[in-house]
Amino acid sequence: MARKLNRGVAIVGAGMSKFGAFPDKNSRELLVEAFIEMMGSIDKGIDPKDIEAFYFGDAAGEAFEGQGHTAPIMGDWLGLLPIPCVRVENACASGSVAIRQAMLSIASGMHDIVLAGGAEKMSNLSTTRVTDTLADFTDVYSERSAGFTFPTAYASMATAYMAEYGARPEHFMMVGIKNHRNGALNPKAQFNSSILDIMNSKISKAKGKGGAIPTWKDEMDFLHDEGANPIVAWPMRLFDCSPISDGAACVLVVAEELVRRFTDSPLYIIGSGLASCGPLHDRDRLTSISAARVASQQAYEMAGVKPQDIQVAEVHDCFTIAELVAMEDIGFYEPGTAYKAVEEGATALDGPKPINPSGGLKSKGHPISASGAGQVVEIWHQLREEAGLRQVPIKNLRLGLTHNIGAHGSTCSINIFERR
Repeated sequence: MARKLNRGVAIVGAGMSKFGAFPDKNSRELLVEAFIEMMGSIDKGIDPKDIEAFYFGDAAGEAFEGQGHTAPIMGDWLGLLPIPCVRVENACASGSVAIRQAMLSIASGMHDIVLAGGAEKMSNLSTTRVTDTLADFTDVYSERSAGFTFPTAYASMATAYMAEYGARPEHFMMVGIKNHRNGALNPKAQFNSSILDIMNSKISKAKGKGGAIPTWKDEMDFLHDEGANPIVAWPMRLFDCSPISDGAACVLVVAEELVRRFTDSPLYIIGSGLASCGPLHDRDRLTSISAARVASQQAYEMAGVKPQDIQVAEVHDCFTIAELVAMEDIGFYEPGTAYKAVEEGATALDGPKPINPSGGLKSKGHPISASGAGQVVEIWHQLREEAGLRQVPIKNLRLGLTHNIGAHGSTCSINIFERR
């Protein structure tokens, strides 16, 4: 049975910090940056005292910053106390699940105006320690004890995808090239450079040092160079992997009947789905994530739309293979065909189905608990046609979708947004 909200819900403000590595900032400061931008985005303004609750996504504050029970502490920094401040933990899906909880809180009638978002400060730790911390989101008995980290988990999915459908490592590289091109247009992106820009920068540095000059012909040539793009877990190379990131993002969610008090250009949350699945060994196949299939179907049914109706989407590309799997799981493409769509340019910024105009996690960055909220911020800008150089050039842009994965698919949160 298709579920419906008992009360309409909309987003009236959105903001995010720049994503990157910031040794001089903590997650509290980054969230304050996002909050200030969000407050400034509310066209008709708001008194912060009107905010009634705060749902905060935080996957691993204890490991990254030695701080637990983060929601009320963040609420204090935002000047929101004594309202209820609730921490949400669903690995990398924490931010989008926090937004879903805000939506449900309003739809239930408990609250009318709710802040939701997430933040993560990951760069305090070394790459090895970050990898170990994120591995805590796998099954400690069947996966972590066997040496599975997320690079190896997604590499397993990638090799299965190649074996089943005939994709090649070059198709994963095409995803990275496309997302870096988009990220180069996004001033908030951690990697605010295309792969071609990065390649040319390395050539210039080599010339400046008077050493051997690389002879890369193009981006693909660069990405095949194991010195420039080493293998992390075959077939996933360095430029197939999202970075270690710091950042924060948040949105203001309100009841439909209050929308015009804040803006004349809201985004209505018309569909939402949330589902879970088990460890890799329990799945029917490695080329798909069942939680994404279930959650997207829930969201489509609630919204009363079909995959082909969605005009722009932000999907969870923690690794390049994840973007291909996502596009098939949410019904944009038949199984085994998404890599062909990427090859044909269908998912480019000016293609018929633009995917990750922000640059995605791959280029924009992946501060895990902020990533899902950051996706919503991007859809906010796209549907309001205020995304600047990366604005999707589709007339009458009305429907957008976010797909946010926790861990290697154990959680999937899907939200569908409409501009009316």
